[in-house]
Amino acid sequence: MEVGSLGMFASTGLVVKLVLMVLLFFSVVSWGIIFNKLFQVYRANTASTRFQEFFWKAKRFDAINSQLDRFDSSPLSVLFKEGFAELNKLQEKVVEKDDPSIISTDLGGIDNIARSLRRATTSEITRLEKYLTFLATTGATAPFIGLFGTVWGIMTAFQHIGQSGSASLAVVAPGIAEALIATAIGLVAAIPAVMGYNHFQHKIKELIAEMDSFSTEFLNIVQRNFAGR
Repeated sequence: MEVGSLGMFASTGLVVKLVLMVLLFFSVVSWGIIFNKLFQVYRANTASTRFQEFFWKAKRFDAINSQLDRFDSSPLSVLFKEGFAELNKLQEKVVEKDDPSIISTDLGGIDNIARSLRRATTSEITRLEKYLTFLATTGATAPFIGLFGTVWGIMTAFQHIGQSGSASLAVVAPGIAEALIATAIGLVAAIPAVMGYNHFQHKIKELIAEMDSFSTEFLNIVQRNFAGR
Protein backbone atom coordinates (compact mmCIF):
# COMPACT_ATOMS: atom_id res chain seq x y z
CA MET A 1 0.00 0.00 0.00
CA GLU A 2 1.33 3.44 -0.96
CA VAL A 3 2.10 5.72 1.93
CA GLY A 4 1.69 9.49 1.53
CA SER A 5 4.22 12.02 2.75
CA LEU A 6 2.19 12.85 5.85
CA GLY A 7 1.81 9.17 6.62
CA MET A 8 5.56 8.64 6.23
CA PHE A 9 6.24 11.60 8.52
CA ALA A 10 3.83 10.27 11.13
CA SER A 11 5.42 6.82 11.06
CA THR A 12 9.00 8.06 11.55
CA GLY A 13 10.72 8.04 14.92
CA LEU A 14 11.10 11.02 17.24
CA VAL A 15 14.66 11.88 16.14
CA VAL A 16 13.76 11.82 12.45
CA LYS A 17 10.68 13.95 13.16
CA LEU A 18 12.86 16.54 14.91
CA VAL A 19 15.29 16.51 11.97
CA LEU A 20 12.44 17.03 9.50
CA MET A 21 11.01 19.92 11.54
CA VAL A 22 14.45 21.58 11.71
CA LEU A 23 14.84 21.22 7.95
CA LEU A 24 11.34 22.58 7.38
CA PHE A 25 12.25 25.62 9.51
CA PHE A 26 15.44 26.17 7.50
CA SER A 27 13.52 25.87 4.23
CA VAL A 28 10.70 28.26 5.17
CA VAL A 29 13.09 30.91 6.53
CA SER A 30 15.36 30.55 3.49
CA TRP A 31 12.48 31.13 1.10
CA GLY A 32 11.41 34.15 3.14
CA ILE A 33 14.93 35.59 2.87
CA ILE A 34 15.10 34.81 -0.86
CA PHE A 35 11.86 36.68 -1.61
CA ASN A 36 12.87 39.57 0.65
CA LYS A 37 16.28 39.89 -1.02
CA LEU A 38 14.81 39.64 -4.51
CA PHE A 39 12.62 42.64 -3.72
CA GLN A 40 15.42 44.54 -1.94
CA VAL A 41 18.07 44.02 -4.62
CA TYR A 42 15.62 44.77 -7.44
CA ARG A 43 14.65 48.06 -5.78
CA ALA A 44 18.30 48.94 -5.14
CA ASN A 45 19.29 48.29 -8.76
CA THR A 46 16.33 50.18 -10.19
CA ALA A 47 16.71 53.16 -7.86
CA SER A 48 20.49 53.31 -8.46
CA THR A 49 20.01 53.42 -12.23
CA ARG A 50 17.49 56.25 -11.87
CA PHE A 51 19.72 58.11 -9.40
CA GLN A 52 22.76 57.94 -11.68
CA GLU A 53 20.75 59.35 -14.58
CA PHE A 54 19.47 62.17 -12.35
CA PHE A 55 22.92 62.81 -10.85
CA TRP A 56 24.63 63.35 -14.18
CA LYS A 57 21.80 65.52 -15.53
CA ALA A 58 21.68 67.75 -12.44
CA LYS A 59 23.88 70.85 -12.32
CA ARG A 60 24.15 71.41 -8.58
CA PHE A 61 24.74 69.23 -5.54
CA ASP A 62 22.10 71.06 -3.50
CA ALA A 63 19.51 70.35 -6.21
CA ILE A 64 20.40 66.65 -6.05
CA ASN A 65 20.26 66.64 -2.26
CA SER A 66 16.75 68.11 -2.29
CA GLN A 67 15.51 65.19 -4.43
CA LEU A 68 17.10 62.30 -2.52
CA ASP A 69 13.76 61.08 -1.18
CA ARG A 70 12.94 59.90 -4.69
CA PHE A 71 15.84 57.41 -4.53
CA ASP A 72 15.72 56.20 -0.94
CA SER A 73 16.25 52.57 -2.02
CA SER A 74 19.50 53.37 -3.84
CA PRO A 75 22.83 52.79 -2.06
CA LEU A 76 24.29 55.55 -4.24
CA SER A 77 21.88 58.12 -2.80
CA VAL A 78 23.11 57.18 0.69
CA LEU A 79 26.71 57.70 -0.40
CA PHE A 80 25.84 61.08 -1.92
CA LYS A 81 23.98 62.14 1.23
CA GLU A 82 26.96 61.32 3.47
CA GLY A 83 29.51 62.86 1.12
CA PHE A 84 27.47 66.03 0.60
CA ALA A 85 26.94 66.42 4.36
CA GLU A 86 30.69 66.20 4.94
CA LEU A 87 31.34 68.67 2.12
CA ASN A 88 28.95 71.15 3.72
CA LYS A 89 30.83 70.86 7.01
CA LEU A 90 34.10 71.63 5.24
CA GLN A 91 32.63 74.60 3.42
CA GLU A 92 31.38 75.97 6.74
CA LYS A 93 34.95 75.74 8.05
CA VAL A 94 36.17 77.65 4.99
CA VAL A 95 33.68 80.43 5.69
CA GLU A 96 34.51 80.56 9.40
CA LYS A 97 38.30 80.56 8.99
CA ASP A 98 38.40 82.28 5.62
CA ASP A 99 40.94 79.67 4.54
CA PRO A 100 40.16 77.99 1.18
CA SER A 101 43.07 75.57 1.61
CA ILE A 102 41.14 73.62 4.25
CA ILE A 103 39.34 71.41 1.75
CA SER A 104 42.51 70.42 -0.09
CA THR A 105 45.18 70.30 2.64
CA ASP A 106 43.61 69.94 6.08
CA LEU A 107 43.46 66.47 7.66
CA GLY A 108 39.69 66.81 7.69
CA GLY A 109 39.54 67.82 4.02
CA ILE A 110 39.20 65.53 1.00
CA ASP A 111 40.34 62.58 3.11
CA ASN A 112 37.45 63.20 5.47
CA ILE A 113 34.96 63.10 2.59
CA ALA A 114 36.56 59.89 1.35
CA ARG A 115 36.23 58.35 4.81
CA SER A 116 32.56 59.29 4.99
CA LEU A 117 32.00 57.63 1.62
CA ARG A 118 33.80 54.49 2.78
CA ARG A 119 31.71 54.37 5.96
CA ALA A 120 28.52 54.73 3.94
CA THR A 121 29.67 52.01 1.54
CA THR A 122 30.43 49.63 4.40
CA SER A 123 27.04 50.35 5.98
CA GLU A 124 25.21 49.68 2.70
CA ILE A 125 27.12 46.45 2.07
CA THR A 126 26.19 45.27 5.57
CA ARG A 127 22.55 46.12 4.92
CA LEU A 128 22.47 44.36 1.56
CA GLU A 129 24.24 41.25 2.88
CA LYS A 130 22.03 40.96 5.96
CA TYR A 131 20.62 37.43 6.41
CA LEU A 132 22.70 35.99 3.54
CA THR A 133 24.76 34.07 6.08
CA PHE A 134 21.59 32.14 6.94
CA LEU A 135 21.30 31.04 3.30
CA ALA A 136 24.96 29.98 3.32
CA THR A 137 24.47 28.08 6.58
CA THR A 138 21.36 26.35 5.22
CA GLY A 139 23.12 25.35 2.02
CA ALA A 140 26.11 23.98 3.91
CA THR A 141 24.38 22.17 6.77
CA ALA A 142 20.93 21.09 5.57
CA PRO A 143 22.22 18.08 3.54
CA PHE A 144 24.22 16.84 6.54
CA ILE A 145 21.27 17.31 8.90
CA GLY A 146 19.15 15.33 6.45
CA LEU A 147 21.84 12.67 6.18
CA PHE A 148 21.93 12.38 9.97
CA GLY A 149 18.17 11.81 9.98
CA THR A 150 18.53 9.17 7.27
CA VAL A 151 21.31 7.33 9.09
CA TRP A 152 19.32 7.36 12.31
CA GLY A 153 16.21 6.16 10.51
CA ILE A 154 18.08 3.31 8.82
CA MET A 155 19.56 2.25 12.17
CA THR A 156 16.06 2.18 13.62
CA ALA A 157 14.74 0.25 10.60
CA PHE A 158 17.44 -2.42 10.99
CA GLN A 159 16.66 -2.72 14.68
CA HIS A 160 13.03 -3.40 13.79
CA ILE A 161 14.14 -5.94 11.19
CA GLY A 162 16.24 -7.69 13.81
CA GLN A 163 13.36 -7.76 16.26
CA SER A 164 10.90 -9.08 13.66
CA GLY A 165 13.36 -11.72 12.41
CA SER A 166 12.38 -11.09 8.77
CA ALA A 167 14.45 -9.38 6.06
CA SER A 168 11.90 -9.48 3.27
CA LEU A 169 11.40 -6.47 0.99
CA ALA A 170 7.99 -5.81 2.54
CA VAL A 171 9.64 -5.39 5.92
CA VAL A 172 12.79 -3.53 4.83
CA ALA A 173 11.40 -1.09 2.23
CA PRO A 174 9.03 1.02 4.38
CA GLY A 175 11.67 1.74 7.02
CA ILE A 176 14.33 2.66 4.43
CA ALA A 177 11.87 4.89 2.55
CA GLU A 178 10.93 6.70 5.75
CA ALA A 179 14.61 7.26 6.53
CA LEU A 180 15.49 8.57 3.07
CA ILE A 181 12.86 11.30 3.26
CA ALA A 182 15.17 13.21 5.63
CA THR A 183 17.91 13.38 2.98
CA ALA A 184 15.37 14.45 0.36
CA ILE A 185 14.05 17.28 2.54
CA GLY A 186 17.63 18.32 3.34
CA LEU A 187 18.36 18.72 -0.36
CA VAL A 188 15.08 20.55 -0.92
CA ALA A 189 16.14 23.06 1.75
CA ALA A 190 19.77 23.34 0.65
CA ILE A 191 19.52 23.72 -3.14
CA PRO A 192 17.40 26.92 -3.24
CA ALA A 193 19.48 28.40 -0.42
CA VAL A 194 22.75 27.86 -2.29
CA MET A 195 21.32 29.17 -5.56
CA GLY A 196 19.87 32.22 -3.79
CA TYR A 197 23.10 32.93 -1.93
CA ASN A 198 25.22 32.79 -5.09
CA HIS A 199 22.74 34.94 -7.03
CA PHE A 200 22.58 37.66 -4.39
CA GLN A 201 26.33 37.67 -3.86
CA HIS A 202 26.75 38.33 -7.59
CA LYS A 203 24.16 41.13 -7.58
CA ILE A 204 25.63 42.72 -4.46
CA LYS A 205 29.12 42.65 -5.99
CA GLU A 206 27.72 44.61 -8.93
CA LEU A 207 26.23 47.16 -6.54
CA ILE A 208 29.54 47.39 -4.66
CA ALA A 209 31.34 48.10 -7.94
CA GLU A 210 28.80 50.85 -8.67
CA MET A 211 29.32 52.34 -5.21
CA ASP A 212 33.11 52.32 -5.60
CA SER A 213 32.83 53.97 -9.02
CA PHE A 214 30.39 56.59 -7.72
CA SER A 215 32.63 57.39 -4.74
CA THR A 216 35.56 57.98 -7.09
CA GLU A 217 33.50 60.23 -9.35
CA PHE A 218 32.13 62.17 -6.38
CA LEU A 219 35.62 62.83 -5.04
CA ASN A 220 36.83 63.88 -8.49
CA ILE A 221 33.98 66.38 -8.78
CA VAL A 222 34.74 67.76 -5.31
CA GLN A 223 38.42 68.14 -6.11
CA ARG A 224 37.73 69.86 -9.43
CA ASN A 225 35.04 72.22 -8.23
CA PHE A 226 35.60 72.84 -4.52
CA ALA A 227 39.19 72.10 -3.47
CA GLY A 228 41.36 75.15 -3.20
CA ARG A 229 38.47 77.61 -3.46
